[in-house]
Amino acid sequence: MSTAPSLALRSLLTGVLRDTGLYSPRQRISGAPPPVRALAVAAASKRLNDHTILLVVPSDADVEHTVGDVSFFLSLLEGSAATVVERQVLPFPSRQVDPYRGFQPHLKIASARARVLHALATNSARVVVASAAALLPKLPAPASMLLSSCEIKPGIDIDPHVLANTLALGGYEPADPVDAHGEFGRRGGILDVFPAGEELPIRIEFIGDTVESIRRFDPGTQRSVETLDRFGIVPVREYRGLAPNVADDGSSATFGASPLTATVFQFLRTRDSQIWLCEPTDVENHVRKAWETTAAQFGDAVERARAAGPLPAPADLLMTEEEVASALAGAVMLEELALGDSAFTEATADKQLLRQLALSVQPTATFHGRIPDWINDVKAAQANGDHVIFVAGSHGRAERTVELLADYGVRGLTAADTGDVVRGAVLVAEGWLSKGFHLRRSDSAEAGAPQKFVVYAETDVFDEERRKSGGGKKRSASAAFLSDLRDLKVGDLIVHVDHGIGQFVGLKQISIAGGDIVQEFLELKYHADAKLFVPVERLDLIQKYAGGSKPPLDRLGGTTWEKAKTKVKKAMRDMAEELLRLYAARKAVTGHAFSADTHWQEEFEDAFEFDLTPDQVTAIADVKRDMESPTPMDRLLCGDVGYGKTEVSMRAAFKAVMDGKQVAFLAPTTVLAAQHLKTLRDRFAAFPANIDMVSRFRTRQEIAEALDALAAGRLDVIVGTHRLLSKDVNFKDLGLLVVDEEQRFGVAHKERIKQLRKKVDVLTMTATPIPRTLNMSLIGIRDMSVIETPPKDRLAIQTNVVKFDSAVIVRAIRAEMERGGQVFFVHNRVESIYSMGNLIQRLAPDARLVIGHGQMAEDALERAMLDFMSHKADVLLATTIVENGLDIPNANTIIVNRADRYGLAQLYQLRGRVGRSDRPAYAYLLIPPEEALSPVARRRLSAMKEFSELGSGFRVAALDLEIRGAGSLLGGEQSGTIDAVGFEMYMKLLEGTIKELKGDDLEDDLRATVNLKVDFRLDEAYVPDMNQRLMIYRRMAGARS
Repeated sequence: MSTAPSLALRSLLTGVLRDTGLYSPRQRISGAPPPVRALAVAAASKRLNDHTILLVVPSDADVEHTVGDVSFFLSLLEGSAATVVERQVLPFPSRQVDPYRGFQPHLKIASARARVLHALATNSARVVVASAAALLPKLPAPASMLLSSCEIKPGIDIDPHVLANTLALGGYEPADPVDAHGEFGRRGGILDVFPAGEELPIRIEFIGDTVESIRRFDPGTQRSVETLDRFGIVPVREYRGLAPNVADDGSSATFGASPLTATVFQFLRTRDSQIWLCEPTDVENHVRKAWETTAAQFGDAVERARAAGPLPAPADLLMTEEEVASALAGAVMLEELALGDSAFTEATADKQLLRQLALSVQPTATFHGRIPDWINDVKAAQANGDHVIFVAGSHGRAERTVELLADYGVRGLTAADTGDVVRGAVLVAEGWLSKGFHLRRSDSAEAGAPQKFVVYAETDVFDEERRKSGGGKKRSASAAFLSDLRDLKVGDLIVHVDHGIGQFVGLKQISIAGGDIVQEFLELKYHADAKLFVPVERLDLIQKYAGGSKPPLDRLGGTTWEKAKTKVKKAMRDMAEELLRLYAARKAVTGHAFSADTHWQEEFEDAFEFDLTPDQVTAIADVKRDMESPTPMDRLLCGDVGYGKTEVSMRAAFKAVMDGKQVAFLAPTTVLAAQHLKTLRDRFAAFPANIDMVSRFRTRQEIAEALDALAAGRLDVIVGTHRLLSKDVNFKDLGLLVVDEEQRFGVAHKERIKQLRKKVDVLTMTATPIPRTLNMSLIGIRDMSVIETPPKDRLAIQTNVVKFDSAVIVRAIRAEMERGGQVFFVHNRVESIYSMGNLIQRLAPDARLVIGHGQMAEDALERAMLDFMSHKADVLLATTIVENGLDIPNANTIIVNRADRYGLAQLYQLRGRVGRSDRPAYAYLLIPPEEALSPVARRRLSAMKEFSELGSGFRVAALDLEIRGAGSLLGGEQSGTIDAVGFEMYMKLLEGTIKELKGDDLEDDLRATVNLKVDFRLDEAYVPDMNQRLMIYRRMAGARS
């Protein structure tokens, strides 16, 4: 935040704190809902300055909201930028794992906890927000935490080996290359480390034992991005937890070397800290529940253990309830309702001495986008002389809100426009607040002070959830189809452009030039054990084989390979000619050239609540350029689940509507159509556009009315399933068709889409890029935009493949509910889905369960989905109707029963239903305990574990091509030809064929070899990983200049 807004807001907030009595020290505050508690804590932190406040809230879900609220108010009170304050207001979540199963917490959770413990030990935290369960685990002594921390500056002397040991002690894992959080690697005088919470890894260069430089670098290119003058390294784990070799059955569970003798309270410096306790009764209940859960896990571990030593009892791992109550004695208590005393409040000082404050607070109403109702509420507050603030989530939203207020005759000012509090004006602040409130002044306030302080959060008015801004690390995804050899293993089949299909044996170093130079070669095996050594500078000739069959090895010097290529070229000419006919027909048609962006378009885009990622910016520019061209757009938009494709499509839809054209959103399932309808209505709430839907969730009467409005031009945007492709659906002036997951539609529906494609602009979106839709894009027949950049703070999903076990199910459900989240349970057998529902209810009787499948009545299915979306249910038990589209950031655990029966792309889509927020997400793929997995199923499930990193969609599709064979994806008529030469060679030949048919100049593939007699080898001491060396060699070999 800038200084100007802080002057006005600080003055206003200081007056509010004085008039309500919140500025004076208190021991017990009642009547305080969560955002007002955050205001009280921020005021105390401002007053205490260098002291640390430990704020204890009931659950992990409360931690997330409270950190945001406290950061917002503290930044206002101090006039600091929110980013500065966020580094001083730290979350301390619970570990969320079964300690007896050898699991480590998700890296984000572990590093957040370690960061807090380090900040407490060094007295560098202002406010720590901890859940009740987070307080319980016993810890190593504070001194051991400091042993695994250090500050690095150029010029200091430190042995790289000692620094590497320090990192290992702090929970960092050795890796090469370093490209994920919590990893480090050392190569000679270079040490790379990727601290949790950082956007990019750090590279420390040494000369001997002296630090020469510290730089951030891009893990994709290995190039330096920024030079640093210092960097502090803190642990990524509070302690090593269970030994790495713990058995799955719990039989060898032993704890790490650090003795667990301390508690989080011993990290607090008593004289310089305060403890605040939110809702003591709820905290007490959560502490008890955490204890009961651990006791049950201990019981399970004892039953699993076979001929094992004694397991640590819960009391060895956790503080007892009595110990927690004693540690919280004297805490400042915050309650929304004074419900009497709990065991925790009884441990505090004599109640006669409590300095109590009873607040008068009302929550603001939720208006769900009904702007006139909100304006009336604002005017009523202003008529009463109250101060009114609106908290906007972005600069664009703030400016749009000021204009919106002006449209209704209400004066609004952004905080940046004024240094003084202006009576009668709505002050619009930038930031994030979980919920608004009406806070009444105390009876002792000065005469003439406003009666109330009225705050509206953005979610109160516009009904939108907070989203994190974009800008995460970009992954190289499309390169998976043009193989970079990152996944090449010894024994894999390869394709040599000149010699055909061989087998990779490994890398081999051979002396050349009379022994003066050692060069590295790829060793390849061909028919009759013939060997071929390919110098690494010619890796541009090598591709990894991808196909459905296992072809025989070619004979070196034989003719079979050239015959195979000739046969493939002949077979593909017909297909290439068909593709070109489609291409020519589209180019020949003159469509509607949309106007350039209007002021309304700018306002619509400014109202977006978070920053675009770089790839979204590029995709939006591509789409707008296509739409403003007279040639009908046919663009494929590829992006991983939750990467922001929908926002791109909505901006295109708004552009079409502003030009007087109609827009159709076509979705493969009823559920996805309903999700699109909700998203569109929320996003278009402040703009004049009529939006409706035709699907099973609508009655015949409602569908008839929608279709009449569509034909008459009264409807701007229509959302629907394949029902939209029926002959009775008539548009007055269709300008844009958005197709979501086209590969999910049947042959007849695709034919209808193909006809529409010739007349109107078409934008096709896909999350798992099936090569059937990619092949035309890869060879330039169809335009494609790729969104590879994950949203900021998006986390990889932790994937577990486990045998079906009731204990696993109940633990997964309870762990998610403990943190206020929801669970998808996928069971794809309608005939037994209700039996599975009965089992879940027996295992987790406190879980609110709803069931959804495609054979249910429309109203019942809609009710189940809406109940889950509005968090009226904790568990959604459903068939694969949830595979596409459900965007529920609060659902972060998915359990898939009989995961061995699903295809790889389908599993990837299902897993993508979770992990759509900045909270750690978990996927449990259940397999039957009694059956052996087929080789194909085993490979799919291992791929799901391997490709758990963000942006893996392209690599999943590439592996699906390899497992299933190209024929089932690109069409059976091409199956044999693709398997004969591999997918990448097929695509290369197809591209050449199309250029030839179009009459384009073909580049002569002339390869001159110049032997400079220099050592081209990458030293293994510098790049020890074989695949990393292969990727670098491949890039060097492909250099064009």
